[in-house]
Amino acid sequence: MAIPATDLDLTFGLEGKVAMVTGGASGIGAAVADTFALKGARVAVVDLDGDAAHKKALDLGADSAGYACDVSDPDSVAAVVDAVVKTFGRIDILVNSAGVAFLAPAEELSVEAFDTTIKVNLKGTFVVCQAVGRHMLAQGKGKIVNMASQAATVALDQHVAYCASKFAVVGLSKVLASEWAGRGVNVNTVSPTVVMTDLGRKAWAGPKGEAHKALIPTGRFALPEEIAATVLFLVSDSADMVNGADLLVDGGYTIR
Repeated sequence: MAIPATDLDLTFGLEGKVAMVTGGASGIGAAVADTFALKGARVAVVDLDGDAAHKKALDLGADSAGYACDVSDPDSVAAVVDAVVKTFGRIDILVNSAGVAFLAPAEELSVEAFDTTIKVNLKGTFVVCQAVGRHMLAQGKGKIVNMASQAATVALDQHVAYCASKFAVVGLSKVLASEWAGRGVNVNTVSPTVVMTDLGRKAWAGPKGEAHKALIPTGRFALPEEIAATVLFLVSDSADMVNGADLLVDGGYTIR
């Protein structure tokens, strides 16, 4: 039976929701936290830099809180998830935005850099999803968005570890989506192109950035707010039928 359009909240409001955002003190994670707070959510800002997480939470307002966490450490994650649940009573939304990138030709990349990339980007995503997912499954509802990348769809030069981690994040998320959706928890991924965070501006300045832009049909990089808007849709009640999707926000880069 078709759902009447009037039953859908096309304002994508998050009033009454509790959202946990890893990597929330800067970059895409900070933009997501800003957007969620603007739409009425209480936000748990989680970041390796605890001071930055607390500062970001203060900027968001009294309904938010900041936490230090190493997402690759199960004990650290368990402690933070318990603290968030104790403070807010529940977690309705999880966004995994914490990540690292070490770039080098494949024959030159150190094993240490490869291991760290997998530990943070892949293991960290799994550990946080598992810890938060248990709470969501117990409450019978939740939305998870894991940050992937255009590097999860196509091969990028000097991104061997990053591509490996992000391809795996998409696969991990699809399995979680398959296992958990019947119990009320939807899992999706968002895959941006280069995003104009402070880090993105520095990394892609000059001729290198202009050359990459030329490969994107829209001719530009993405803004953090555009990624946050995409995440907002996926965690809203209007996206209940979106599950196991990898939503590309890449200006068409991967279609060529």
